[in-house]
Amino acid sequence: MRQLLAATALLALAATAPAQEAAQDVTRRTVGAATLENVPPIPAEVTDAVSRYQQSRSAGIADWATDGSLLITTRFGATAQLHRVAGPGMDRRQLTFAAEPIAGAVSIPGSDRILYGRDTGGDEWFQLYSMRPDGKSVQLTETGTRNAGPVVARDGGRVFWSRSSKGASDYDILAADPADPASRVVIHKGTGAIGPDDVSPDGRTLLLSRTVSNLEQKLFTMPVAGGVPVEIAKGTPALLQGARFARGGRSVIALSDRDSDVKRLVEFDVASGRMTPVSAASKWNVEDFDLSDDGRVLAYAVNEDGYSKVVVQDLVTRRALPQPTLPVGVVNNLRLSPDGKRLAIGVASPSAPGDVHVWDVGAGRLERWTQSEIGPIDRAALPEPRLVRFESFDKLSVPAFVYRPKAAAAGARTPVLISIHGGPEGQARPGWSPTIASFVDTLGATVIVPNVRGSDGYGTKYLNLDNAEKREDSVKDIGALLDWIARQPDLDASRVAVIGGSYGGYMSLAAMTMYSDRLAGGVDLFGIGDWTTFLQKTEAYRRDNRRAEYGDERTPAMQAVFARISPRANVARITKPMLIEQGANDPRVPRAESEQMVAALRARGVPVSYLLFADEGHGWRKKPNSDLSLQVETVFLRGVLEAGTTDGVKRTVAAASSRRR
Repeated sequence: MRQLLAATALLALAATAPAQEAAQDVTRRTVGAATLENVPPIPAEVTDAVSRYQQSRSAGIADWATDGSLLITTRFGATAQLHRVAGPGMDRRQLTFAAEPIAGAVSIPGSDRILYGRDTGGDEWFQLYSMRPDGKSVQLTETGTRNAGPVVARDGGRVFWSRSSKGASDYDILAADPADPASRVVIHKGTGAIGPDDVSPDGRTLLLSRTVSNLEQKLFTMPVAGGVPVEIAKGTPALLQGARFARGGRSVIALSDRDSDVKRLVEFDVASGRMTPVSAASKWNVEDFDLSDDGRVLAYAVNEDGYSKVVVQDLVTRRALPQPTLPVGVVNNLRLSPDGKRLAIGVASPSAPGDVHVWDVGAGRLERWTQSEIGPIDRAALPEPRLVRFESFDKLSVPAFVYRPKAAAAGARTPVLISIHGGPEGQARPGWSPTIASFVDTLGATVIVPNVRGSDGYGTKYLNLDNAEKREDSVKDIGALLDWIARQPDLDASRVAVIGGSYGGYMSLAAMTMYSDRLAGGVDLFGIGDWTTFLQKTEAYRRDNRRAEYGDERTPAMQAVFARISPRANVARITKPMLIEQGANDPRVPRAESEQMVAALRARGVPVSYLLFADEGHGWRKKPNSDLSLQVETVFLRGVLEAGTTDGVKRTVAAASSRRR
């Protein structure tokens, strides 16, 4: 894609113009729901090149329907909506037609009703809707509240969920007849982030979990009529994720790292609290599981160095059942049919969007139910990730996936884009990423996606290496990656940029403060600019959880740490251009975090472009917005990675600067 250089050189002016000029003027325009500051019009060549990678769509599992069909979410138009697929390769029948994307769905047993969630403009104040067989929906929840985690009784007569209100950190537990919003009632006034995980087979008992932090959860049982929750599974603080009743309600199965460095499947006896390991011993995390309604068939996925492996067994006898052989990639969901005879598996790979496969448990047969479109892309040209490890400042081994252009000549030095995941407990994995593929193609760059310390997937010890006052150690991992890049004969260490979203946005900002002399520029998507203001203004329902990970800004010790490490406090050390993007309705990282960084950079004369979406929250869920974002990023990154490398770019920038004077 080197032919794009001439077309984008002038547009890169916003990223390469002299600092004293960049501080003077702000050009502003709107495109759809987006406001763009210091972002020139996108050339047609860039739009065409990028759009090829924006036409794919994926299929995600929602639930098995009562008639044996599958409910899936997939994009048809601008947003992901709910569809029904009756069998392998059959049409996707669209069920919802909202302007906003659908956030999951549950089939109501004993009826043709479907329960689904939806927010407005990415604000994450989700409402639950009950859809009748005729396609009409009724809102089950109260407007202005946040509703999540619905679970349905086995007879379909009641649904239970958690609800929080503006400015409150506590959740309540509610119940209702899914066909009658007027039946909605609060059955428990909760403390902290508590919600339902399951209903016992006899419909009498709720299984509740309370998230203390991203490293600790507690489990409780409570009568469905309400009452005082009774804690079960007591012991060393640990994760207790995705808990489900088993053995007729006498035990509970959950993902847990209790007495282990990795997450595994364990079973707790409800009466005694005794814990028994269920999954096979492994050095890798169990990442997801499901259990059939009769408690016999258990399926779980293991995350082996980023790649997924699915295991199927009989829970009662512990006997291994026939095992599915899946495409090499990442499993994003598992869902057993109520009778345990079929297992729906969502899987994606670097060369294929997410699709749904169904494993016949008894016959040992795998069938592909959806065939998602990849768009006008040459599948053979897509980059394949190579897993590498580099040594950090303290000898820690840090894994990373390297995506090199297949068209690059052997030994040819390519520019580099470092892409940092969010979380921080997230994990970069080799699934479908049209964004990475687009960057590799349109920038001619090698994209490196590291799993710095604090990432999930490598054990609890690794996960905790960046907590609180150790936050900058993860940024130093990026410094070690820059050292590694400099030693590679096929990478150009003089042309490296960084990009990240959410916590990855913070990492991008922090890397720019620590390594601005070694980076050509950076892209921050809704990242944290100041730890203190972030923790003060992130929505109340998640604030305590974040303090447990990042540190409590109300204590003098952490105030001092935040004053030292916050990107805004170190903005004077950023000397290279930046692109900052934000959703106006973001409840997690409020727009003030981005806008204070934009203001601070401009005050120092550092070139900065700003992209704000009025109808998005924490990430882009509408296709026109994700299209525009990738176009803007491509122009910006091409500008900073190519700036100064050819006389043509230098002359173009110099001439444009002269005209402005």
